[in-house]
Amino acid sequence: MAKLLRYILPFIVLGVGYLGYKNLATEEKKERPRRPTPPMIETEASTLERLDYQVTLQSEGLVQPHNQTALTPRVSGRVIHISPKFESGSFFEKNDTLIEIDPTDFLAAKISAEARLARSEAALAQEEARAEQALLDWKDLGYTSPPTELVLRKPQLKEANANVKASQADLAEAIRNLERTKVLAPYSGRVKERLVGLGQSVNSGTTLGNVFSTDFAEIRLSLSARELTHVKLPNNPEDAPVPVTLHDALTEDSQQSWQGSIVRTEGTLDEKSRKLFIIARVDDPFGLKSKVQSPLRIGQPVRAVLQGGIIPQVFVIPRENLLRPNQVLLVNPEDSTLKRQDITPIWSDLENLIVADDLIEGWLLVTSRLSTSANGAKVKVIEPEPDEPKAASKDKAKPRA
Repeated sequence: MAKLLRYILPFIVLGVGYLGYKNLATEEKKERPRRPTPPMIETEASTLERLDYQVTLQSEGLVQPHNQTALTPRVSGRVIHISPKFESGSFFEKNDTLIEIDPTDFLAAKISAEARLARSEAALAQEEARAEQALLDWKDLGYTSPPTELVLRKPQLKEANANVKASQADLAEAIRNLERTKVLAPYSGRVKERLVGLGQSVNSGTTLGNVFSTDFAEIRLSLSARELTHVKLPNNPEDAPVPVTLHDALTEDSQQSWQGSIVRTEGTLDEKSRKLFIIARVDDPFGLKSKVQSPLRIGQPVRAVLQGGIIPQVFVIPRENLLRPNQVLLVNPEDSTLKRQDITPIWSDLENLIVADDLIEGWLLVTSRLSTSANGAKVKVIEPEPDEPKAASKDKAKPRA
């Protein structure tokens, strides 16, 4: 029996193996279920094209008056009159009388100076008559030699002439002091503050108040060395001014703006910031002549916008389309695959990055956020919804084709 089993066992093993092989072959012939194909990524994109980009420079500053003066009298006395135009915020014209000082003492000084001048002129006339008489007497006496200066009373004449000139100078000073009792406006302007009251005694040099001119205002702005390469500023008096638009920075919702011009630059760079300060001018800031809708007040913060040069044939990348800082997501139009691309901007502002290289014209810039952005991923470019204007189209308003 054992010997029989030894001969039969190999056939049994072969039969079991054959049955297993047949079973496996049958399973392989069965169709395996296919994995579902992942949906294609959909994205919005814009075609990259080179444009001429108009650089816009921005800066901020405070409105300052062209002239600001601490008004002081040139004579001492008691204030007897204050003009209504010398109140805080009041406007005045050049040579308007703002304050009057009691002129009584100065009027008396003028009368005294006139009397001294009359006496000195009379003394001079008498000396001239004596000199003429002395010359006649010298000739009548028969002297052949020329008369000396003492005989002709020339020293007395010089003294009399000097007294007349001194009296004239005293009278002129007395007249000036009398005129100075009226404090006149040095220019057309506005009162910042009044510091003196009626009846107050003031001395020469006492500050009566502070005033500033209203013909034009100035704003001190700054530009970095990088920004200076994109704008031509007036460095000489004969250079043409550069137009600038000033926007109200006091309130965020304000739409008020003023037109001005860059008229000059300061001669040195700031030691700390290495920036150059430029001076913008706005004529008639209070609208006294032009009747502007809103005045430009002294001390008001403003944001200045001026047009720089044009950067030719560059790519304009809106900041909102960046994948990461200085990185964008592109679509190869040939195979519709994604590619991450690092960029090196040659210029940037609050809205755009300007790139000269690193990009290929005709490729697509992804303008929507993607759940996945792996290199080589397949995408399908779709059109933006009509009721959602693309921000990129707004940014293209600035570049010049």
